[in-house]
Amino acid sequence: MVKEKTKQTLLYTPLRESNQVLWLTVTAMFMAINIVLATMGIPVPGGALYLCDVIICTAAILLDPLGAFLVGGVGSFIGDCFFYPAAMFVTLVTHGLQAVVISLIVHGDKTGRPKFRRSLIAVLVGAVIMVTGYTLGKAFVYGNCTLVFAVVNSQFEIAQAMIGVVLSLVLCYRGNLFRIFRRELRTEETVASGKSGRN
Repeated sequence: MVKEKTKQTLLYTPLRESNQVLWLTVTAMFMAINIVLATMGIPVPGGALYLCDVIICTAAILLDPLGAFLVGGVGSFIGDCFFYPAAMFVTLVTHGLQAVVISLIVHGDKTGRPKFRRSLIAVLVGAVIMVTGYTLGKAFVYGNCTLVFAVVNSQFEIAQAMIGVVLSLVLCYRGNLFRIFRRELRTEETVASGKSGRN
C-alpha cells in the first residue's frame, strides 16, 4: 500500500509542489528562451516566422498548466512589451491559452505516463488556438485589416504553429527531454520523501 502510494505521488505530484526552487528555475529558463525567440524573426517573403512556438509547446508538454502559462503567456507578453507593444495583449491571451490547454491535455492522463499520441493531439489543439487567436487579433484588435484579409493571410501563423508542433515533439520524444524531465522529477520526489520520512 505504501509502495503504491509512493508511486502515485511520484507520477502525479507536479514539480512546483515537490521542489519550488527547481520549478522556478526551469520555468524562468524557458521564459528567458521564449523572450529571446519572440524577438528574433526569420525573414521570409511577405513577412517573418518566429520560433517561440517551439519553446512554448515544449514547456507546455513538460510543465504543469501554471508553469506553461508563465512561459507561453507571460514570457511572450514580456517579449512583445519591449519590441511589439501593439500585439502584447493578444499574445498574452493567445499563447497563454495555448500553453495551458496543451499542458492540461498532456497531463490529463491519470496513469502519469503521457503518450506521444496525447502530446500530438495537445500541440495540434494548441496550434489551432494560436492561429485563431492571432487571426482574430489582426482583424479586431490591430484594426489594420478585415477578418477576410486576416484569414487569407494567416499562412505565417499556420507555418509558425506547425514548426512548433513538429520541433517540440522532436525535442521531447526523439530528443528524450520528456524522459529526462520525468527522471529528474522522480529523483526530486525521492529525495523529498526521504527527508520527510526522517523528520
